Amino acid sequence: MTMNETPALVLACIAGGALGAIFFGGLWWTVRKSLVSSRPALWVFASLLLRMGLTMAGFYVVSGGDWRRLLACLAGFVMARQVVTRLTRPLDARQALSDQEARRAP
Repeated sequence: MTMNETPALVLACIAGGALGAIFFGGLWWTVRKSLVSSRPALWVFASLLLRMGLTMAGFYVVSGGDWRRLLACLAGFVMARQVVTRLTRPLDARQALSDQEARRAP
């Protein structure tokens, strides 16, 4: 890997994070919306098609045929999953998690 490729990989990772935030944030929003909808199956199915289409197109564009950029994009996508999962937990679950982490601290 040369110095010229490093910025492209960093940008691919950031783009993967953005795609992941859209995908998993959209999933969270869809689940919440479908719980109060009169047509939850329509919401879930339409959301799936939209989220998958955007994600696959984004991965295709970001990778540009280079497996290293595809892998960097995937790494950003997985990191975004972790962030969205942590941010969308109920407040009491976040508090319990921080209490557990505090007890493990030296």
